[in-house]
Amino acid sequence: MDGRPIVIVGAGHAGVQTAARLAELGRETVLIDQDEALPYERPPLSKDVLKGAVTTPNPLRKADFYAARGIARIGGKRVARVLRDSREIEFADGERLRYGKLILATGSTARTLPVPGSDLRGVRTLKTAADASALRGELAPGRRVVLVGAGYVGLEVAAAARSLGCAVTVIEAQDRVMSRVTSDVVSRFYEDLHRAEGTRFVFGEGVTAFEGAGAVEKVVTSSGEVHEADVVVAGIGVVPNQSLAEEAGLACADGVLVDRQCRTSDPDVYAVGDVVRQVCPEEGIDRRLESVQSAVAQGIAAADAIAGSDRVKAEVPWFWTVQHGVRLQTAGLREPGDEVLLRGTPGQGRFSVLYLRDGRLAAIDTVGSARDFAPARKLIASGALIDRGLAADPGVKLSQAQYLATV
Repeated sequence: MDGRPIVIVGAGHAGVQTAARLAELGRETVLIDQDEALPYERPPLSKDVLKGAVTTPNPLRKADFYAARGIARIGGKRVARVLRDSREIEFADGERLRYGKLILATGSTARTLPVPGSDLRGVRTLKTAADASALRGELAPGRRVVLVGAGYVGLEVAAAARSLGCAVTVIEAQDRVMSRVTSDVVSRFYEDLHRAEGTRFVFGEGVTAFEGAGAVEKVVTSSGEVHEADVVVAGIGVVPNQSLAEEAGLACADGVLVDRQCRTSDPDVYAVGDVVRQVCPEEGIDRRLESVQSAVAQGIAAADAIAGSDRVKAEVPWFWTVQHGVRLQTAGLREPGDEVLLRGTPGQGRFSVLYLRDGRLAAIDTVGSARDFAPARKLIASGALIDRGLAADPGVKLSQAQYLATV
């Protein structure tokens, strides 16, 4: 690499993990973060930080981690351009830095609602520590909070707001909560959980406008219904921060396109984390995953590839959320046509939902039943055939639900 360092743009989970792995491999690395503060954990923002249990999220690594491992961290500088011909990046102030290999870990931005009134004070999104701090300052007993979107973020914010005494309404365009990521039985369980805590739901409605004199006062839905609000939070997904890659001429399609080792269309440029759409025709993979686990795995894969290893450790994707103290853990990726198998009783608050594809475990949701999670990941990875009767019996260890007959 002609003595040029490996440069990482972005210091979220993916960027920091990539830098840490490269340091293990003895590579000279520069980590660029447009924020001055140390890189921090994102999952607590919609949970403990919002509820006030902690004032600031924990750093991903301690302050002395970077220098001790030879990672040069540049904070408070924004990268404006990637100059692929000369293998340089250009900062917003015009300064340039040469790279041997470049890794884009630019993450994503919370999606906003393009409707009238979206710029009113009190209409918010939640993606950064600054977002969480500002929103926390607006949550108080009696405040009317409207969540737009009933995905992970929307429901986690709803739970935090109710715990602080707010009146909470959730507006969701689909007919159930978390419809994109789980099945009906899990959706209904969490809807009931939130309703029992006092949250109101409006399904099958989109938002057409926000109204108010300077600050939001009302949310108008597609049916014309009006909901009074002091605070609105849009939890409707994220948009990958791919502008640097696009302007540099890299292949993008709702994410920077990469292979299994996170190489972009330029062999000197890699991308990792939320900004990535991973495409592997041989394995039928074309997806963009937004999770800490995926970011970490991609960081390791990219670092290893730069170091000359073709090995990519197979990873079963997994995700989690905690709402009103009840943890949902998901492993694998379900599809609408999967066979759904219930293990346990939702009414008892501890159950799992198995998703079978061609007789094999493709994914699992565990609710208050963490003991099923680790064996499920192994079964998904192995592609073993599943005995439906054993798998549905919570008295049988899930690890023993593999179909052992000769096939």
